[in-house]
Amino acid sequence: MNVDHDTVSLGEFEFDSGETIPELEITYEAYGEFDGDNAVLICHALTGSAHVAGRDRVDSADQARAWWDDIVGPGKAIDTTEYYVVCANVPGSCYGSTGPKSENPETGEPYGTDFPPVTVGDWTEAQRALLDELGIPHLHAVVGGSVGGMNVLEWAKRHPDHVDRIVPIAAAARLDTQCLALDAIARRAITTDPNWNQGHYYGEDDEPPSDGLALARQLGHVMYLSKASMERRFGRRAAGRDAVRTFPTDAAGAFFPYRDVESYLDYNAEKFTERFDANSYLYLTRAMDNYDLAAGFESDADALAAFNGDTLVMSFTADWHFTTQQAEALADSLREAEANVAHHVIDSDHGHDAFLVEPDNVGPPLSDFLDAGVDGKAVTDSVVEDSQESDFAPVHNSLFSR
Repeated sequence: MNVDHDTVSLGEFEFDSGETIPELEITYEAYGEFDGDNAVLICHALTGSAHVAGRDRVDSADQARAWWDDIVGPGKAIDTTEYYVVCANVPGSCYGSTGPKSENPETGEPYGTDFPPVTVGDWTEAQRALLDELGIPHLHAVVGGSVGGMNVLEWAKRHPDHVDRIVPIAAAARLDTQCLALDAIARRAITTDPNWNQGHYYGEDDEPPSDGLALARQLGHVMYLSKASMERRFGRRAAGRDAVRTFPTDAAGAFFPYRDVESYLDYNAEKFTERFDANSYLYLTRAMDNYDLAAGFESDADALAAFNGDTLVMSFTADWHFTTQQAEALADSLREAEANVAHHVIDSDHGHDAFLVEPDNVGPPLSDFLDAGVDGKAVTDSVVEDSQESDFAPVHNSLFSR
Protein backbone atom coordinates (compact mmCIF):
# COMPACT_ATOMS: atom_id res chain seq x y z
CA MET A 1 0.00 0.00 0.00
CA ASN A 2 1.43 3.37 -1.04
CA VAL A 3 1.58 5.60 2.06
CA ASP A 4 2.56 9.25 2.31
CA HIS A 5 3.24 10.55 5.84
CA ASP A 6 4.08 14.24 6.01
CA THR A 7 3.57 17.53 7.83
CA VAL A 8 2.51 20.62 5.87
CA SER A 9 2.72 24.25 6.98
CA LEU A 10 -0.44 26.22 6.23
CA GLY A 11 1.09 29.52 7.34
CA GLU A 12 -0.86 31.96 9.49
CA PHE A 13 -4.18 30.54 10.65
CA GLU A 14 -7.17 32.33 12.11
CA PHE A 15 -9.36 30.32 14.46
CA ASP A 16 -13.11 30.70 14.94
CA SER A 17 -12.30 32.57 18.15
CA GLY A 18 -10.69 35.34 16.06
CA GLU A 19 -7.23 34.55 17.46
CA THR A 20 -4.39 33.70 15.10
CA ILE A 21 -1.11 31.82 15.24
CA PRO A 22 1.80 32.62 12.89
CA GLU A 23 2.08 29.08 11.56
CA LEU A 24 -0.25 26.08 11.60
CA GLU A 25 1.32 22.74 10.80
CA ILE A 26 -0.88 19.77 9.93
CA THR A 27 0.36 16.20 9.97
CA TYR A 28 -1.42 13.84 7.59
CA GLU A 29 -1.23 10.39 6.08
CA ALA A 30 -2.43 9.56 2.57
CA TYR A 31 -2.95 6.10 1.11
CA GLY A 32 -3.34 5.04 -2.50
CA GLU A 33 -3.20 7.10 -5.69
CA PHE A 34 -5.24 10.21 -6.51
CA ASP A 35 -6.95 10.09 -9.92
CA GLY A 36 -8.81 13.40 -9.72
CA ASP A 37 -12.14 12.31 -8.24
CA ASN A 38 -11.48 9.41 -5.83
CA ALA A 39 -10.42 11.23 -2.66
CA VAL A 40 -11.89 10.11 0.68
CA LEU A 41 -11.20 12.17 3.80
CA ILE A 42 -11.30 10.34 7.12
CA CYS A 43 -11.88 12.38 10.29
CA HIS A 44 -10.40 10.79 13.40
CA ALA A 45 -12.04 10.59 16.81
CA LEU A 46 -11.14 12.51 19.95
CA THR A 47 -7.62 11.25 20.66
CA GLY A 48 -6.94 9.61 17.33
CA SER A 49 -4.30 10.57 14.83
CA ALA A 50 -3.57 10.63 11.11
CA HIS A 51 -2.26 7.06 11.39
CA VAL A 52 -5.37 5.23 10.16
CA ALA A 53 -3.97 2.19 8.40
CA GLY A 54 -0.87 0.03 8.23
CA ARG A 55 -0.81 -1.53 11.66
CA ASP A 56 2.55 -3.16 10.94
CA ARG A 57 4.17 0.29 10.74
CA VAL A 58 5.08 0.92 14.36
CA ASP A 59 7.49 3.75 13.67
CA SER A 60 4.78 6.35 13.16
CA ALA A 61 5.40 9.64 14.94
CA ASP A 62 2.00 9.46 16.59
CA GLN A 63 0.42 6.16 17.57
CA ALA A 64 1.96 2.73 17.99
CA ARG A 65 -0.72 1.12 15.83
CA ALA A 66 -3.19 2.23 13.23
CA TRP A 67 -6.65 2.89 14.63
CA TRP A 68 -8.87 1.75 11.70
CA ASP A 69 -6.65 -0.78 9.96
CA ASP A 70 -9.53 -3.25 9.75
CA ILE A 71 -11.52 -0.77 7.64
CA VAL A 72 -8.90 1.06 5.54
CA GLY A 73 -6.49 -0.70 3.19
CA PRO A 74 -6.23 -2.77 0.01
CA GLY A 75 -9.41 -4.79 -0.50
CA LYS A 76 -10.99 -3.46 2.71
CA ALA A 77 -14.17 -1.40 3.16
CA ILE A 78 -12.38 1.83 2.25
CA ASP A 79 -10.26 0.26 -0.46
CA THR A 80 -6.96 2.05 -0.97
CA THR A 81 -6.57 0.43 -4.39
CA GLU A 82 -9.71 2.30 -5.43
CA TYR A 83 -9.72 5.43 -3.28
CA TYR A 84 -7.12 8.02 -2.33
CA VAL A 85 -7.55 8.19 1.43
CA VAL A 86 -6.41 11.18 3.50
CA CYS A 87 -6.51 11.62 7.28
CA ALA A 88 -5.18 14.74 9.01
CA ASN A 89 -4.40 15.17 12.69
CA VAL A 90 -6.55 18.06 13.90
CA PRO A 91 -5.28 21.39 15.28
CA GLY A 92 -5.04 21.25 19.07
CA SER A 93 -3.93 17.64 19.14
CA CYS A 94 -0.46 16.36 19.98
CA TYR A 95 0.24 13.91 17.16
CA GLY A 96 2.16 16.20 14.85
CA SER A 97 -0.29 19.01 14.15
CA THR A 98 0.12 22.31 16.00
CA GLY A 99 -1.38 22.34 19.48
CA PRO A 100 -0.68 23.41 23.06
CA LYS A 101 2.44 21.24 23.23
CA SER A 102 3.93 22.87 20.10
CA GLU A 103 6.53 25.62 20.17
CA ASN A 104 5.23 29.14 19.70
CA PRO A 105 7.65 30.60 17.11
CA GLU A 106 7.19 34.06 18.60
CA THR A 107 8.39 33.01 22.08
CA GLY A 108 10.40 29.85 21.52
CA GLU A 109 8.36 28.16 24.28
CA PRO A 110 5.45 25.70 24.12
CA TYR A 111 2.07 27.42 23.74
CA GLY A 112 0.50 25.69 26.72
CA THR A 113 -2.86 27.27 27.43
CA ASP A 114 -1.88 30.36 25.43
CA PHE A 115 -2.90 28.30 22.40
CA PRO A 116 -6.20 29.59 20.95
CA PRO A 117 -9.40 27.68 21.66
CA VAL A 118 -10.19 25.22 18.86
CA THR A 119 -13.53 24.23 17.36
CA VAL A 120 -14.72 21.48 15.04
CA GLY A 121 -15.07 24.25 12.48
CA ASP A 122 -11.36 25.00 12.85
CA TRP A 123 -10.58 21.35 12.15
CA THR A 124 -12.69 21.49 9.00
CA GLU A 125 -11.05 24.66 7.69
CA ALA A 126 -7.58 23.25 8.39
CA GLN A 127 -8.50 20.09 6.47
CA ARG A 128 -9.82 22.17 3.57
CA ALA A 129 -6.56 24.15 3.49
CA LEU A 130 -4.51 20.95 3.60
CA LEU A 131 -6.47 19.46 0.70
CA ASP A 132 -5.82 22.65 -1.27
CA GLU A 133 -2.09 22.15 -0.64
CA LEU A 134 -2.40 18.55 -1.86
CA GLY A 135 -4.28 19.62 -5.00
CA ILE A 136 -7.60 18.00 -4.04
CA PRO A 137 -10.48 20.35 -4.84
CA HIS A 138 -13.33 17.85 -4.36
CA LEU A 139 -14.02 14.81 -2.20
CA HIS A 140 -15.80 11.62 -3.12
CA ALA A 141 -16.64 11.20 0.56
CA VAL A 142 -15.92 12.35 4.11
CA VAL A 143 -16.10 9.61 6.77
CA GLY A 144 -15.66 9.82 10.53
CA GLY A 145 -16.73 8.34 13.85
CA SER A 146 -17.64 9.95 17.18
CA VAL A 147 -16.49 13.59 17.22
CA GLY A 148 -14.98 12.75 13.83
CA GLY A 149 -18.60 12.33 12.73
CA MET A 150 -19.29 15.89 13.89
CA ASN A 151 -16.32 16.93 11.75
CA VAL A 152 -18.03 15.16 8.84
CA LEU A 153 -21.25 17.09 9.43
CA GLU A 154 -19.33 20.35 9.50
CA TRP A 155 -17.99 19.56 6.03
CA ALA A 156 -21.56 19.26 4.72
CA LYS A 157 -22.43 22.52 6.49
CA ARG A 158 -19.40 24.62 5.48
CA HIS A 159 -18.37 23.08 2.17
CA PRO A 160 -21.48 21.41 0.72
CA ASP A 161 -20.23 21.74 -2.86
CA HIS A 162 -16.89 20.11 -2.11
CA VAL A 163 -18.11 16.62 -1.19
CA ASP A 164 -20.42 14.03 -2.77
CA ARG A 165 -21.03 11.73 0.19
CA ILE A 166 -20.81 11.98 3.98
CA VAL A 167 -20.74 9.20 6.57
CA PRO A 168 -21.15 10.27 10.22
CA ILE A 169 -20.72 7.13 12.36
CA ALA A 170 -21.70 6.92 16.05
CA ALA A 171 -22.19 10.68 16.04
CA ALA A 172 -24.85 13.33 16.56
CA ALA A 173 -25.60 16.99 15.92
CA ARG A 174 -24.52 17.81 19.50
CA LEU A 175 -23.69 16.15 22.82
CA ASP A 176 -26.42 15.56 25.37
CA THR A 177 -26.30 16.93 28.91
CA GLN A 178 -25.08 13.75 30.59
CA CYS A 179 -22.03 13.56 28.32
CA LEU A 180 -21.36 17.26 28.86
CA ALA A 181 -21.38 16.63 32.61
CA LEU A 182 -18.96 13.70 32.41
CA ASP A 183 -16.58 15.64 30.18
CA ALA A 184 -16.66 18.53 32.66
CA ILE A 185 -15.61 16.16 35.45
CA ALA A 186 -12.82 14.78 33.25
CA ARG A 187 -11.45 18.27 32.63
CA ARG A 188 -11.62 19.10 36.34
CA ALA A 189 -9.60 15.99 37.09
CA ILE A 190 -6.84 17.47 34.92
CA THR A 191 -7.03 21.07 36.06
CA THR A 192 -7.05 20.14 39.77
CA ASP A 193 -3.93 18.02 39.41
CA PRO A 194 -1.21 20.11 41.12
CA ASN A 195 1.15 19.37 38.23
CA TRP A 196 -1.14 21.03 35.71
CA ASN A 197 0.19 24.47 36.73
CA GLN A 198 -2.35 26.42 34.65
CA GLY A 199 -1.30 24.44 31.61
CA HIS A 200 2.41 25.28 31.76
CA TYR A 201 4.17 22.04 32.64
CA TYR A 202 6.53 21.57 29.69
CA GLY A 203 9.76 22.60 31.41
CA GLU A 204 12.67 20.19 31.75
CA ASP A 205 12.07 19.78 35.46
CA ASP A 206 8.27 19.76 35.28
CA GLU A 207 6.06 16.72 35.78
CA PRO A 208 2.91 16.55 33.61
CA PRO A 209 -0.50 16.16 35.28
CA SER A 210 -0.53 12.42 34.66
CA ASP A 211 -2.87 11.51 37.52
CA GLY A 212 -5.50 13.98 36.38
CA LEU A 213 -5.23 12.87 32.75
CA ALA A 214 -5.44 9.22 33.81
CA LEU A 215 -8.68 9.86 35.70
CA ALA A 216 -10.10 11.77 32.74
CA ARG A 217 -9.26 8.88 30.45
CA GLN A 218 -10.84 6.36 32.77
CA LEU A 219 -14.10 8.30 32.65
CA GLY A 220 -13.84 8.22 28.87
CA HIS A 221 -13.38 4.45 28.79
CA VAL A 222 -16.51 3.97 30.88
CA MET A 223 -18.42 6.24 28.48
CA TYR A 224 -17.27 4.24 25.45
CA LEU A 225 -18.41 0.85 26.74
CA SER A 226 -21.88 -0.47 27.55
CA LYS A 227 -23.18 -2.14 30.70
CA ALA A 228 -23.52 -5.46 28.86
CA SER A 229 -20.01 -5.39 27.44
CA MET A 230 -18.44 -4.45 30.78
CA GLU A 231 -20.35 -7.16 32.62
CA ARG A 232 -19.38 -9.77 30.06
CA ARG A 233 -15.72 -8.84 29.97
CA PHE A 234 -15.03 -8.08 33.64
CA GLY A 235 -17.96 -9.02 35.85
CA ARG A 236 -17.06 -8.61 39.53
CA ARG A 237 -13.88 -10.66 39.24
CA ALA A 238 -10.76 -9.78 41.18
CA ALA A 239 -7.69 -8.89 39.16
CA GLY A 240 -4.92 -11.44 38.78
CA ARG A 241 -2.32 -11.91 41.48
CA ASP A 242 0.28 -9.99 39.48
CA ALA A 243 -1.95 -6.91 39.11
CA VAL A 244 -0.60 -3.86 40.90
CA ARG A 245 -2.70 -0.88 41.92
CA THR A 246 -1.74 2.23 39.97
CA PHE A 247 -3.48 4.70 42.26
CA PRO A 248 -3.07 4.90 46.06
CA THR A 249 -5.87 3.40 48.08
CA ASP A 250 -7.28 3.94 51.54
CA ALA A 251 -6.21 1.74 54.43
CA ALA A 252 -9.37 -0.37 54.28
CA GLY A 253 -8.87 -0.93 50.58
CA ALA A 254 -6.34 -3.69 51.17
CA PHE A 255 -9.14 -5.80 52.72
CA PHE A 256 -11.22 -5.66 49.54
CA PRO A 257 -10.40 -7.08 46.10
CA TYR A 258 -8.69 -5.05 43.40
CA ARG A 259 -11.15 -5.83 40.66
CA ASP A 260 -10.45 -6.77 37.06
CA VAL A 261 -12.33 -3.73 35.77
CA GLU A 262 -10.19 -1.46 37.97
CA SER A 263 -7.02 -3.07 36.67
CA TYR A 264 -8.20 -2.60 33.07
CA LEU A 265 -8.94 1.08 33.64
CA ASP A 266 -5.65 1.68 35.45
CA TYR A 267 -3.56 -0.08 32.80
CA ASN A 268 -5.14 1.72 29.86
CA ALA A 269 -5.03 5.08 31.60
CA GLU A 270 -1.34 4.64 32.37
CA LYS A 271 -0.56 3.81 28.74
CA PHE A 272 -2.63 6.77 27.58
CA THR A 273 -0.72 9.26 29.73
CA GLU A 274 2.50 8.10 28.06
CA ARG A 275 1.25 9.11 24.62
CA PHE A 276 -1.17 12.01 25.03
CA ASP A 277 -0.97 15.59 26.24
CA ALA A 278 -3.28 16.76 29.02
CA ASN A 279 -3.80 20.22 27.52
CA SER A 280 -4.76 18.66 24.20
CA TYR A 281 -7.35 16.58 26.04
CA LEU A 282 -8.81 19.77 27.50
CA TYR A 283 -8.87 21.51 24.13
CA LEU A 284 -10.33 18.63 22.13
CA THR A 285 -13.08 17.80 24.63
CA ARG A 286 -14.06 21.49 24.63
CA ALA A 287 -14.31 21.41 20.84
CA MET A 288 -16.54 18.32 20.99
CA ASP A 289 -18.72 19.60 23.84
CA ASN A 290 -19.37 22.95 22.21
CA TYR A 291 -20.18 21.60 18.76
CA ASP A 292 -23.72 22.41 17.63
CA LEU A 293 -24.65 21.65 14.04
CA ALA A 294 -27.40 24.28 14.09
CA ALA A 295 -25.10 27.12 15.24
CA GLY A 296 -25.65 30.11 12.97
CA PHE A 297 -28.80 28.56 11.44
CA GLU A 298 -32.44 28.13 12.37
CA SER A 299 -32.18 24.35 12.73
CA ASP A 300 -30.09 21.30 11.90
CA ALA A 301 -32.03 20.90 8.66
CA ASP A 302 -31.34 24.52 7.77
CA ALA A 303 -27.62 24.00 8.45
CA LEU A 304 -27.57 21.06 6.02
CA ALA A 305 -29.89 22.52 3.39
CA ALA A 306 -27.11 23.35 0.91
CA PHE A 307 -25.76 19.80 0.88
CA ASN A 308 -27.35 17.76 -1.89
CA GLY A 309 -25.12 14.70 -1.81
CA ASP A 310 -25.75 11.31 -0.23
CA THR A 311 -25.53 10.54 3.50
CA LEU A 312 -25.09 7.30 5.39
CA VAL A 313 -25.74 7.68 9.13
CA MET A 314 -24.54 4.71 11.17
CA SER A 315 -25.39 4.06 14.82
CA PHE A 316 -25.16 1.23 17.37
CA THR A 317 -27.91 0.02 19.66
CA ALA A 318 -25.89 -0.04 22.93
CA ASP A 319 -24.10 3.27 22.33
CA TRP A 320 -25.23 5.66 25.06
CA HIS A 321 -22.59 8.27 24.22
CA PHE A 322 -24.21 8.98 20.84
CA THR A 323 -27.51 7.12 20.79
CA THR A 324 -29.48 5.65 17.91
CA GLN A 325 -32.20 8.17 18.75
CA GLN A 326 -29.78 11.04 18.25
CA ALA A 327 -28.64 9.48 14.98
CA GLU A 328 -32.24 9.15 13.81
CA ALA A 329 -32.88 12.81 14.69
CA LEU A 330 -29.89 13.68 12.51
CA ALA A 331 -31.24 11.53 9.69
CA ASP A 332 -34.63 13.24 10.05
CA SER A 333 -32.94 16.63 9.70
CA LEU A 334 -31.28 15.47 6.48
CA ARG A 335 -34.62 14.18 5.18
CA GLU A 336 -36.18 17.54 6.04
CA ALA A 337 -33.38 19.16 4.02
CA GLU A 338 -34.38 16.82 1.16
CA ALA A 339 -31.04 15.05 1.12
CA ASN A 340 -30.59 11.41 0.14
CA VAL A 341 -30.05 9.68 3.47
CA ALA A 342 -30.03 6.20 4.97
CA HIS A 343 -29.76 5.46 8.67
CA HIS A 344 -28.12 2.08 9.21
CA VAL A 345 -28.57 0.78 12.76
CA ILE A 346 -26.18 -1.94 13.88
CA ASP A 347 -27.33 -4.28 16.63
CA SER A 348 -24.36 -4.38 18.98
CA ASP A 349 -23.74 -4.51 22.72
CA HIS A 350 -20.23 -3.05 22.56
CA GLY A 351 -21.26 0.53 23.22
CA HIS A 352 -19.70 3.55 21.57
CA ASP A 353 -16.46 1.72 20.71
CA ALA A 354 -18.37 -0.56 18.33
CA PHE A 355 -17.43 1.60 15.35
CA LEU A 356 -13.77 0.76 16.05
CA VAL A 357 -13.97 -2.92 16.90
CA GLU A 358 -16.72 -4.35 14.68
CA PRO A 359 -15.31 -4.17 11.13
CA ASP A 360 -17.53 -7.03 9.95
CA ASN A 361 -20.61 -4.94 10.80
CA VAL A 362 -19.28 -1.51 9.83
CA GLY A 363 -17.36 -2.44 6.69
CA PRO A 364 -19.98 -3.89 4.30
CA PRO A 365 -22.57 -1.06 4.44
CA LEU A 366 -19.78 1.51 4.34
CA SER A 367 -18.18 -0.12 1.30
CA ASP A 368 -21.53 -0.39 -0.50
CA PHE A 369 -22.35 3.23 0.20
CA LEU A 370 -19.00 4.53 -1.07
CA ASP A 371 -19.51 2.57 -4.27
CA ALA A 372 -23.19 3.26 -4.94
CA GLY A 373 -24.54 5.82 -2.49
CA VAL A 374 -28.18 5.93 -1.44
CA ASP A 375 -29.57 6.29 -4.97
CA GLY A 376 -27.92 3.00 -5.88
CA LYS A 377 -29.98 1.41 -3.08
CA ALA A 378 -26.84 -0.29 -1.79
CA VAL A 379 -27.75 0.89 1.69
CA THR A 380 -31.26 1.42 3.05
CA ASP A 381 -32.72 2.58 6.32
CA SER A 382 -32.76 -0.07 9.03
CA VAL A 383 -34.53 -0.05 12.35
CA VAL A 384 -33.74 -2.30 15.31
CA GLU A 385 -36.61 -2.33 17.76
CA ASP A 386 -34.96 -4.45 20.47
CA SER A 387 -31.23 -4.92 20.91
CA GLN A 388 -30.28 -8.59 20.86
CA GLU A 389 -27.26 -9.90 22.70
CA SER A 390 -24.27 -10.58 20.47
CA ASP A 391 -20.98 -12.35 21.04
CA PHE A 392 -18.56 -10.09 22.85
CA ALA A 393 -15.09 -9.54 21.43
CA PRO A 394 -12.33 -7.83 23.44
CA VAL A 395 -12.07 -4.07 23.16
CA HIS A 396 -8.59 -4.45 21.70
CA ASN A 397 -8.36 -1.25 19.70
CA SER A 398 -9.80 1.53 21.83
CA LEU A 399 -6.53 2.37 23.57
CA PHE A 400 -4.99 3.43 20.30
CA SER A 401 -7.85 5.16 18.63
CA ARG A 402 -9.95 7.35 20.85
